[in-house]
Amino acid sequence: MTPRLVATDLDGTLVGRDRTVSPRTVEVLHRLDAAGIVIVLVTGRPIRWLHPVYDQLTVRPIAICANGAATYHPGTDSIVHSTPIEPSTLAEACERLRAKIPGVVFAVERDGGRQMRHEVEFPVGPWEVNHGSVGPVSYAELLTRPAAKLLVRAGVQPADEFTALVGECLDGLAEATNSSSSGMVEVSAVGVTKGTALARVAREHAVSALEVIAFGDMPNDLAMLTWAGRGVAMANGHPAVRAAAHDVTSATNEDDGVAVYLETHCFPPVASP
Repeated sequence: MTPRLVATDLDGTLVGRDRTVSPRTVEVLHRLDAAGIVIVLVTGRPIRWLHPVYDQLTVRPIAICANGAATYHPGTDSIVHSTPIEPSTLAEACERLRAKIPGVVFAVERDGGRQMRHEVEFPVGPWEVNHGSVGPVSYAELLTRPAAKLLVRAGVQPADEFTALVGECLDGLAEATNSSSSGMVEVSAVGVTKGTALARVAREHAVSALEVIAFGDMPNDLAMLTWAGRGVAMANGHPAVRAAAHDVTSATNEDDGVAVYLETHCFPPVASP
């Protein structure tokens, strides 16, 4: 199958542990673009974390970020579609979680993740300390504006079990998923997933699900992989993702798994005459 659209997650999929995209992967994406195949980056990352990836590529595809809550156009530096959690829903979600989970703390990604605001107790990565777009606010202030994502922590937690608990608390109100083993749960507006966002982008390009190959490695990729005509899990992927996918790469993200797969399935070698 030669796809008309290739969608790929970033961390654990296209990007290595050192946060780089390999030259081989850069070249394969360039070949896809030259062949007229639509490329879509589909990530849990906020917008402020996208530019280090774009800086490594020779193409600048659109990005579905914040697990589907915002679609970003790098050429115009604009959000072309947004489905945030509204303040009233955000407040109800946080109150439900505070009532059920001891020690729970929150952060929110705003404006597609151009800004992050967090409770003082919420642990923030060292790369974001003293970052102008990231800062602490009171619990009340956290709930005053729409949020692309609500981030939930409660100390050290087993990722899948904690995600299930948060999802149970927010059933019918919001979507809960996770993209790491750190015990942080990522919450989006009800119905917002990587899959629903990718389906919308595909429709805008007159591309059907059967014409899409999608790559991912973690539970937040499941909706995208099961929607696509060919959902491909990474060899290093979460067991549930590998089990649900149509195919699994032969190599991990550290060994150019996406590039190897695309070279094999989209650019097969030409037979000698």
